[in-house]
Amino acid sequence: MPFPPLFHPISAAALLLIAPAVAFAEAPEGDLPPPQTTAVAVPAGQIEAAIEQLDERAETLMERSGLPGMAVAVVHEGETVYASGFGLRKMGEEAKVDADTVFQLASLSKSISATVVAQQVAEGVVSWDTPVTEFLPDFKLADAWVTEHVTIGDLFSHRSGLPDHAGDNLEDLGYTREEVLSHLHLLPLSPFRDTYAYTNFGLTAAAEAVAAAAGRDWESLSEDALFAPLGMSSSSFRFAHYAARENRAHGHVRVGDDFEALYVRQPDAQSPAGGVSASVNDMARWMALLLQDGRFEDQQILPPGALLEPMTAKMISSPSYAPDARPSFYGYGIGVGIEASGRVSLSHSGAFALGAGTNYTLLPSLDLGIVILTNAAPTGVGEALAMEFSELVQYGGISRDWYAAYQPLMEPILAPIGELVGKEPPSEAVEPAPLAHYAGVYDNPYFGTAEISNGAEGLRLTIGPAHLNYRLSHWDGDSFTYRPFGENAPAGSISKVTFERDGEKAAALTIEFLNEQGLGRFERQD
Repeated sequence: MPFPPLFHPISAAALLLIAPAVAFAEAPEGDLPPPQTTAVAVPAGQIEAAIEQLDERAETLMERSGLPGMAVAVVHEGETVYASGFGLRKMGEEAKVDADTVFQLASLSKSISATVVAQQVAEGVVSWDTPVTEFLPDFKLADAWVTEHVTIGDLFSHRSGLPDHAGDNLEDLGYTREEVLSHLHLLPLSPFRDTYAYTNFGLTAAAEAVAAAAGRDWESLSEDALFAPLGMSSSSFRFAHYAARENRAHGHVRVGDDFEALYVRQPDAQSPAGGVSASVNDMARWMALLLQDGRFEDQQILPPGALLEPMTAKMISSPSYAPDARPSFYGYGIGVGIEASGRVSLSHSGAFALGAGTNYTLLPSLDLGIVILTNAAPTGVGEALAMEFSELVQYGGISRDWYAAYQPLMEPILAPIGELVGKEPPSEAVEPAPLAHYAGVYDNPYFGTAEISNGAEGLRLTIGPAHLNYRLSHWDGDSFTYRPFGENAPAGSISKVTFERDGEKAAALTIEFLNEQGLGRFERQD
C-alpha cells in the first residue's frame, strides 16, 4: 500500500507532534553503561497499573473512532499478561473479536519476516550481507553495480535506492510476485545505501533470496523456521489460510460515518512484506521471543544474539526536523525509536486501505511489549493506544490526547489522489476527436498493455493481468478521466488519461495514476 510506515508513534509524526515533557527521576537506573541508561525510573506496580487501564482505554478509543473490532495483547518478562478482544469481527454480524481472532497484519509482516531471516542467518544459510543475486541470479536493478552488490540487509532496511513503494502499482494491476520483481530494474534508483525509501517488493525480493537459499518457498520456510517452533498455530503468510479461518476479522472501510466490510485485501504477491495473518495471542509469543533474546518459555528458539541485527538501527528513517527533535531509525524490518524517557523502543505499524490498521511497540529495557490489531482502514487508534500505554507505563499518566493527534495524520493517507480531484471540467472544454481515433492497443515496458475500446458507452480502458476495466469520461480536448480504486487509490481518486495524436489517430497516451516515476506513457502498437 502507499502509506508511509509508522514505525514508532513519535517518529511517524515527528513533523507534527511534540513529545511530552518528562520529569527526571532522582537517579538513573542501576549501573548500566551510558547508552543503556534512562532518565525516568518506573516505580514498582506502575506497569501493572497501566495494564489495568487497558480495557477502559481500548473501549474509549473504540467508541471515539467507531472501529468495528480490535484485539490487544501485552507481554512482560516473557509472559502474556493481557490479551483481549473488543467489538465485532464483521459489522452486521454477532461474532465478537477475542484474543484468538485472526487479523491481517499488513506491514507488521516485515518484522516477522526479519525474524525468519534471523533464524536462517543463525543456521548459516545466509548472512545479512549476502548479495541477493547469489540466490536470485535473475534479479536486476537499474544499475549493474548496485544489482551485484545489493544485499538482503540492504533490502530489509530500505536502502537499496528503489523508489518509495516500488512495484505496488504493478500488484494492483494483477501482476504476480515474480512478475513484479522482474520489473523492478525499470525503475530509477536513488543513491545506493544513502537514501531511505520504504519498499514492499524490495523486502520481498530479499525474502525470496533467503527462501531460494533454503531450497523452500517463503511461506513453508516461515512455517517451519518460526511459526511451528514458537507455537504460532493461527499465523500464516498465506492468504488462503486467513480466508479459511472461521474466527477471522473482516476488513472494513469508512462509508460516511460508519464502517462497512466491502473489500478483501489479497496480499500474496508481497506476502513477506504485508501478507501475514495472526491473532494477538500468537503475536504475544513472537514479542516475547524478541524481548527474551530468542527464548520462549523453556526453549531457546533462536541462538542468543541472533535478533540483535534486525532490532538495531541501520538507516535514519526520519531525520530530525529541528535541533531538539529526535530522529527515528530502521533496522532490518523493525523500526527503532527513542522515547522521551530515553528508552529505546522497537515498533512498526501496518495498514491496508481496504481494511487493516495494526501496531506493536516494544520497550526492551522493561521487557515489555504491546500489540494492537484492528479490522478497519487506519484510524490512528493502534498508534494512540500504544502511546497511551507507553506513557502510563513510563510516567504514570497520559500527556495529551493521542488519538486526536494521530487521527488527522491518517486522513491524508486515505485521501483521494489525482490533480483533478474536487475540480469540474472546463466550462468551455475543447471537443475530443472522433472516439474511434483513440481506440487501440498501447504498450508500456513497465506496466504492459493498455487497451482503449470504443463502445456504446464511449471509451473504456482495460489494463493489467487483472483486466481492470474503467469507463473514460471526457475532460478537455484529448484528455479524459477515470476513477481508479484499490489498495493504492482510495475512493474518490481521479486519474487523467491524456492522448497524443499524430494526425487523426492517437499515437500514445499517458495515465496520470501510473506516472509518479515518469513511466506512465503508453505507445500505440496497432
